Amino acid sequence: MSKGRDFQILRSSMAGVEVVAADSAHAFGRHTHDEFGIGLIERGAQKSASGRGTVEAGAGDLITVNPGEVHDGKPVDARGRRWRMLYINPPRLLQAVEGVVPGATFEFTSPVIRDAALMARFCALFDAATAGGDAMRSESALLALVARLLQPAPRECPGPIAGVVVARERMDDDPAAELTLAALAAAAGLSRYQFLRAFTRLTGLPPHAYLLQRRVQHARRLVQSGLPLAEAAATSGFADQSHMTRCFVRSFGLTPGSLLRR
Repeated sequence: MSKGRDFQILRSSMAGVEVVAADSAHAFGRHTHDEFGIGLIERGAQKSASGRGTVEAGAGDLITVNPGEVHDGKPVDARGRRWRMLYINPPRLLQAVEGVVPGATFEFTSPVIRDAALMARFCALFDAATAGGDAMRSESALLALVARLLQPAPRECPGPIAGVVVARERMDDDPAAELTLAALAAAAGLSRYQFLRAFTRLTGLPPHAYLLQRRVQHARRLVQSGLPLAEAAATSGFADQSHMTRCFVRSFGLTPGSLLRR
């Protein structure tokens, strides 16, 4: 993490995505970015001018910028503002767009957006990018954000799709397998976003969360059978024992070690 003038570039686990957190009264002069930028004002307010006009954004508003767009940014008063940003390089974002609506193009049309659902998806992607270690979660969050941005929304699939059922069975049978959203979607004959929506509709969980639950359940059985914790973690597909422990606590409210003492 690098920091300056209350401006932090956080460690990002996603290639092509830069993550920034800032709390500042600094006024930024006219400048451009090579990336698509989307951010959330969390406190205070700011005014900015670009080719899309002069606007103000306050707490709860999302702000956007397109690659190469000349813009500035300054607080509306001396109290400054706190905000978070995601800068996504064009190939990465356009790949996600293709995964939602094949053949679609994209650019931000509004410099300020107030949309509670989009804000929630921004926060989910920000958290996934900074949490690290779960590529499927990160990719799913990016696709969900892009899907909300695109208009019109993609059509819903009417019901369970055979390929999605097969994907679920694959996770059930081998939870430790290294799976990617792209591979699962391709095997099902769907775009990544179509697969994400269909899988979530079928199971009630997005693919990364479902797979994690299968891994936790598998690890629990192994631990209860007497397998050493580190071996149970590796056999179940966790990055390490501490990762397994965190997931245990979230799911069961207890640590794996406590099962051994019962």
